[in-house]
Amino acid sequence: METLIQQIINGLVLGSMYALVALGYTMVYGIIGLINFAHGEVLMVGALTSWTIIGLMQEAMPGAPGWLILLIALIIACIVAATLNFTIEKVAYRPLRNSPRLAPLITAIGMSILLQTLAMIIWKPNYKPYPNLIGGTPYEIGGAVISVTQVFILGVTALSLAILMYLVNYTKLGRAMRATAENPRVAALMGVKPDVVISATFVIGAVLAAIAGVMWAANYGTVQHTMGFLPGLKAFTAAVFGGIGNLAGAVVGGILLGLIESLGAGYIGKLTGGVLGSHYSDIFAFVVLIIVLTLRPSGLLGERVADRA
Repeated sequence: METLIQQIINGLVLGSMYALVALGYTMVYGIIGLINFAHGEVLMVGALTSWTIIGLMQEAMPGAPGWLILLIALIIACIVAATLNFTIEKVAYRPLRNSPRLAPLITAIGMSILLQTLAMIIWKPNYKPYPNLIGGTPYEIGGAVISVTQVFILGVTALSLAILMYLVNYTKLGRAMRATAENPRVAALMGVKPDVVISATFVIGAVLAAIAGVMWAANYGTVQHTMGFLPGLKAFTAAVFGGIGNLAGAVVGGILLGLIESLGAGYIGKLTGGVLGSHYSDIFAFVVLIIVLTLRPSGLLGERVADRA
């Protein structure tokens, strides 16, 4: 039972990070029908930027509280990631907006490889230890342990999701985003500027990815130029799992994927004597995804994206 509770906690933490990244995928797809495969690299850039800022601040302000250093690093990482994603959309995707769907897809894959290579040049390819800035006494729940960092991750995720849902459902920008997703041409006739809305969507997605990147680094204690590939792929899987184009589906898909992966790695691994353990954790998530998409191709909360006029 202790193993089960522990893996549920780990799964919620992991799934919350997947959910943040999956929201970026699903918002962009819902509006322009593009799978931004460079999104995982935005997570990586956010994490590496925060690592650099933390190192500089620890040298310049040795007595500063850890939470303050992490907060400043998080804000700067979000700004850098938002600027990067804005530039990617404007330079790489906007000129191909009316091209066949295969062209922007190939461009997105190319942009992913380009960003990995640039990050390797800038930050070097070696793994770098990420400092634990909010360490403290872990909490015990039913024999399971949850660290202060994990509590922080769950709290930041909940706050980020609440702000996003308010933004999408109760603000002028959110209404413009929903209108553009429904039909960009009609939205333009009603005074909405689709280019501005699309750029804003990329910026919001980048901020969520940067938050997830910083939390990923804080949780696992290491950063590297390829760290965004697998989380990005799994977040895309989570978006499809929940129903791509549906914000609630991205959140549900991310959390379920995290739970499935953690339970598969820990609880099922223990039952099988370690035969199916952490080294095979990816198997469980993708097997369940295949089953779900076989039975329900639109995903768990699938919502058909409006056809373009």
